Amino acid sequence: MSVGPAGPVGEAPTTVPQDPYALVRTRGYLKLLLVAAAIGFPVCAVAFGFLALVHELEPLIYQDLPRALGFAGTPLWWPVPMLLVAGLLVGLTVRYLPGGGGHEPADGLALHGAPPLSALPGVVLAALASLSFGAVVGPEAPLIALGGGLAAGAVRLVDRGAPAQTVATVGAAGSFAAISALLGSPLLGAFLLMEVSGLGGPMLGIVLVPGLLASGLGALIFTGLGDWTGLGTYSLTLHDIPVASAPTVPEFGWALVIGLAAGFAATGVGRLARFLKGHVARHRVPATMVMGLVVGALAVAFAVSTGKPASEMLYSGQSALGSLFRDSAGYTVGALLLLLLCKGLAYCASLSAFRGGPIFPALFLGAAGGVALSHLPGLSLTAGFAMGVGAMCVAMLRLPMTSVLLATLLLGKSGLTVMPLVIVAVVVAYVVALRLTPATAPDAPAPAPHPD
Repeated sequence: MSVGPAGPVGEAPTTVPQDPYALVRTRGYLKLLLVAAAIGFPVCAVAFGFLALVHELEPLIYQDLPRALGFAGTPLWWPVPMLLVAGLLVGLTVRYLPGGGGHEPADGLALHGAPPLSALPGVVLAALASLSFGAVVGPEAPLIALGGGLAAGAVRLVDRGAPAQTVATVGAAGSFAAISALLGSPLLGAFLLMEVSGLGGPMLGIVLVPGLLASGLGALIFTGLGDWTGLGTYSLTLHDIPVASAPTVPEFGWALVIGLAAGFAATGVGRLARFLKGHVARHRVPATMVMGLVVGALAVAFAVSTGKPASEMLYSGQSALGSLFRDSAGYTVGALLLLLLCKGLAYCASLSAFRGGPIFPALFLGAAGGVALSHLPGLSLTAGFAMGVGAMCVAMLRLPMTSVLLATLLLGKSGLTVMPLVIVAVVVAYVVALRLTPATAPDAPAPAPHPD
């Protein structure tokens, strides 16, 4: 069942036929759509199970375990040993299991083809240790790897003679379904994978249609499991957002400021994370443990200084976005600035050594920055929140359309109202981040691992 000239998942097709839509008229493409539809159900079920497991492990590690050991509550210092253990688990997984634990988050969000089935246990273990113990990374990269790996692996198991193009397209559909379920919108997942992969022209629709079908049908499973188990859907969409007022002239001025600040901040985060990553690669296990200690110490410092739980600084920030918006009045400007500093540094350390995705911590940092600036004249809370999310997202990921949609869909109807402001902030942040990025040089050889 050949589907045409597509490269590995995430790569643009190498050739385009004279009639690019001839492929859609073939029987093989219809079979591909049926396969994609069937793949969407189990992939979204696995994605739901992965997110549910992370959700259950977090309180088990930070609430139930200390009580089981005889503590009245969670000690202030608890994140330090927990992140040390996480560093050990992730370091050993990356060092000794196939696949290196999956995607390096310090490299941004990129698709390099569906991983083989043999690499998926390492991806899951490294991601669970990172996410559940509190490292500042998100679940999107492991979900993309799981969805793509399972989908492509299923095709290879069912039809060992399947063309590489078919395997790649079904793998892309699996990744599409998994990430769309998390983001809460197949449309948003489509834009993300489209921008990451660099697909364009007529082949864009041909390759994205199986993914849209898989994610649309898979969303039924994701939502159904959430209702059946009572665990929710784990999607990003916020609720109970107040109605936003129309953009004002001062807020367009703030869009320039927020875009500029996000461009510089994200560039600093990326450079520090890649610098640390080079040192971690030479001494994988001990260096990952050190990065875990750094994240834990920053969480303790934040909790001691602000009186707030360390959990507000740990993790990806995905589940904390709603509470940050609703409870923003409970944060002083000083506490917000300390949150930005501590979580930003923990983000750098986590990107350099742990396994996960870079999206959600960037969203949280942008949102916290926007909330902090909303204390100044001329900027409403909703507008600052949305612009911060979009600007920091694009500065970290270089995905402008996805960043605008993320910030807009996150806030529902209010997001549509402030969309013009978000667009300005995203454009400014995108241009600044690109201008601060040095010209691409030939890849240097990776440092050889040092025996631990």
